[in-house]
Amino acid sequence: MAVPKHKVTTSKRNMRRSHDALKGNTYEECPSCGELKRPHHVCEACGQYNNREVVTAEDAA
Repeated sequence: MAVPKHKVTTSKRNMRRSHDALKGNTYEECPSCGELKRPHHVCEACGQYNNREVVTAEDAA
């Protein structure tokens, strides 16, 4: 069974984990209404996606 020969220092351990942090959500402006929305998602304010209405505004809110 493989066993480490030496203790892994906290610096080495933390450098290895440096890419594991969660990133924050990104937002972009909706071209039709100007509200912030997630990229590649339907706008919750106006119900548009890819410059066409997918969901009515009442259903989106």
